[in-house]
Amino acid sequence: MANTNLQFKTNYTVSSKIEPFYKGGKVQISKDEKHIFCTCGSHVNVLEISTGKIVHSVEHDDQEDITSFALSCDDELLVTASRALLLKQWDWRQAQCTRSWRAIHTVPVASMTFDPTSTLLATGGCDGTIKIWDVVKQYCTHNLKGSSGVVHLVQFHPDISRLQLFSSSLDCGIRLWDLRSSQCVCVLQSHYSAVTSLCFSADGGTMVSSGRDKICTVWDVNTRKAKRTVPVYEAVEGVVLLPENKDFSQIGVKSKDLHFITAGSKGVLRVWEASTARCVYTQTLPSTLIPVCGEEEEEEEEEEKDDDHRSLTYLLHLPNSSRLATVTAEHNILLYQLPGLTTQQQFVGYSDEVLDVKFLGKGDSHIIVATNSCQLKVYELLTNSCQILYGHTDTVLSLDVFKKGSLFASCAKDRSVRVWEMDSDSGQVRCVAQGSSHANAVGSISCSRMKASFIVSGSQDCTVKVWDLPADLSTAGTGMCQLTARATEKAHDKDINSVAVSPNDKLLASGSQDRTAKLWSLAGEGNLGLLGVFRGHRRGVWAVCFSPVDQVLATSSADGTTKLWSLQDFSCLKTFEGHDASVLKVIFVSRGTQLLTSGSDGLVKLWTIKTNECVKTLDAHQDKVWGLHASRKDDKMVTGSADSNITVWVDVTEVELAEEQAKQEDQILKKQELSNLLHEKKYLKALGLAISLDQPHTVLTVIKAIRQGEDSRELLEKTLLKLRLDQKESLLRYCVVWNTNARNCLDAQAVLQVLLTHLPPEELLQYQGARTHLEGLIPYTERHMQRIGHLLQASMFLNYMWQKMRVAGAPSSMGQDEEMDTTPLAQSQPFLMIDKEKGKGSGEERQDAGDDSDSGQDEDPNCPVEEEEDDEVSATKKASTCGGRIANGESTKTNGNHHSESEESSEDEDVEEDKNEQTKMVKCLPVSSAPQCQTFAS
Repeated sequence: MANTNLQFKTNYTVSSKIEPFYKGGKVQISKDEKHIFCTCGSHVNVLEISTGKIVHSVEHDDQEDITSFALSCDDELLVTASRALLLKQWDWRQAQCTRSWRAIHTVPVASMTFDPTSTLLATGGCDGTIKIWDVVKQYCTHNLKGSSGVVHLVQFHPDISRLQLFSSSLDCGIRLWDLRSSQCVCVLQSHYSAVTSLCFSADGGTMVSSGRDKICTVWDVNTRKAKRTVPVYEAVEGVVLLPENKDFSQIGVKSKDLHFITAGSKGVLRVWEASTARCVYTQTLPSTLIPVCGEEEEEEEEEEKDDDHRSLTYLLHLPNSSRLATVTAEHNILLYQLPGLTTQQQFVGYSDEVLDVKFLGKGDSHIIVATNSCQLKVYELLTNSCQILYGHTDTVLSLDVFKKGSLFASCAKDRSVRVWEMDSDSGQVRCVAQGSSHANAVGSISCSRMKASFIVSGSQDCTVKVWDLPADLSTAGTGMCQLTARATEKAHDKDINSVAVSPNDKLLASGSQDRTAKLWSLAGEGNLGLLGVFRGHRRGVWAVCFSPVDQVLATSSADGTTKLWSLQDFSCLKTFEGHDASVLKVIFVSRGTQLLTSGSDGLVKLWTIKTNECVKTLDAHQDKVWGLHASRKDDKMVTGSADSNITVWVDVTEVELAEEQAKQEDQILKKQELSNLLHEKKYLKALGLAISLDQPHTVLTVIKAIRQGEDSRELLEKTLLKLRLDQKESLLRYCVVWNTNARNCLDAQAVLQVLLTHLPPEELLQYQGARTHLEGLIPYTERHMQRIGHLLQASMFLNYMWQKMRVAGAPSSMGQDEEMDTTPLAQSQPFLMIDKEKGKGSGEERQDAGDDSDSGQDEDPNCPVEEEEDDEVSATKKASTCGGRIANGESTKTNGNHHSESEESSEDEDVEEDKNEQTKMVKCLPVSSAPQCQTFAS
């Protein structure tokens, strides 16, 4: 199998998600042009335009769908209306409801708008009434009746001094309300279908209305008369007046007359000259290229269907940045830059069911997504910006990417296959080849593995086709190659769900609804050669996949199992059972040693082949996971589901290994630098570097080096006082650790003496956990003092016994009552001669003991002070030591009666040292009378 040193994957974590944020309804852009507000069920989502990410979201507590909303002109207030007939006022930046009240409407609110002062709110209901609300004083000011049916449009006149409100309902008229008298002063009649939008000129004297009756009307607001009716030959959903005194010659504006832009059912923006009713510019979009069917009737049907997909539902003007925003029927939001109407940004609000997803581009920087749509969507993972690809005329069903990573293939219900190429510099994708000769929907496609030489497609017509690609495909310019199938084979008795090409491009596998998978030879120039059949699944085969290293094929089935098959004898090697429903996709990871499977139960499972074990189950989605793909570096995967969500996952194992390796390399470099600093006696820099490593033993090494030099006390004091506040805080924490061990307590006490002497109590108490650290120092310090007291007492006893021995060996003339010599032991001459070998051994023992006190070799294994090589093993091991616990203040929470393992160890060491000292003293004492001592002396 694969490399035995390979690290198995154990888990995946979510790196990013692409979720639906707009499912139809109203769209509004903030006045500062930084955010897009849009409805998504019971939410109003706020999309940040610069990043393409949802930054805020508000939701009604009753989880009722929001029927309408309005953002005030100063971007401060957001008011929403739900089907529960509640109006809620929001601080949308904090996602907090500041006020809610019952709408007086008897049925849900259909439209809402603020006046230019952001104090009045108009709501149009499905009951044919309009309410005006004072949102500052919080009461209803007007109740306007007279509209017939649903009031789907309300809009204040931009000149607030006029106090006028315009509305439209099912009678197709535009009502003008005088808010002073609460009366409808006139009904503007021009349209014969629903009025969709109104826009006003800068001076407020001219208004343009649009409707689904395929006309736009220019009105004189002062005389309340129609000045011009412009037939636009499409159902218009939005109209925007072009600003005056700006150069729009790029889009056909040649005169200073009034011009406006329309958006509607044809899916393109068009510029109209009001005075002549003439279209001066039509936006061009990527065509659908060559239709699949040649008959005229079918071509017309395809065009009408395509128009439905591309039709525009909203048109919004961003005057500050001179941009336009359009909303499509497929819930895509596109931003265009004036005056050239160049596409600037595209956001996909709702993708419907995700049918397939693949990584794309250099370094897997993009993903290509096939949804329940004829359009393909290419997302840039870094910014979530989307590129929408037109070409297929029916739902795209499957995708595959060539090894190069910038070339991919797609197939669809329109019976065609297409090859697309991404430009490495601009990131733009274009269709470079197309083929269509299947008799039914093409459900699966696979690319050649070694180089971009051919593609294989499997269809519902039960055939498999092999399409050769021209060698100069990527250099064919802007033209598109027409592909011809070099081999066609009736492969199965039912629909073909999956095809896969082997890593060496010599074999082909196919899986079908007829419950079988088949192996084919691709080596011949003519037809495909059948090599064998894999039988064993009880239901249809959903996916087939070759191992990247072994002669093994993996299949997944609707019977809930995944099987591994031998390519030699077509026998079943292993069966993996764990999904509760159909297993829709299977892929190899970890160089062929593990499998990833996804099912209609919404789960993704990670399997280790050798042990036949499910290592991890990821509760990834709420519905069928159709899309599953691993990156070329095998460090991440992407899943796409019928719940419309796309999730990018990162291999936790790879992340941990990379972080640990980088951390170890960084520590090695820092320790080398630390050694150089100590050699150069740059103690301040050395101490700061050691503290940054967060290793108490390394810091202790620097402290010992400082205390070994000349004028160590002054040098230590000078060095410590120059440290930063956070470094002193860490040092205090380390002192608590060092003080638990008798061998390092002198260094800890030396540091504490400097800190406690020179730092005011107010500063010390600001340190994190300072009280706990200081409380933890007290019991150990008391024990060290007791031990030193015992040693002093023992030394006095030794001094006393020494003098007694001198008296016993003195001349007879010395009186019994003669005063004892109290000269210190170190200053007196040795009277007894001890055996040289034994003395040498004792000296060595003492020397070794002194070395141990510096090296820390005999420390308690649970003590945090460890050797440097132990610190480098793993972060987990470091975190499990006492050092981590004491540093977090857990083991240092003591009241004087608390005894930890380190304390008991220190006590045992103290008792052992005292016993050793007493034993040495006993060896020096006389065994019997003075003559015996005299004998030893001789």
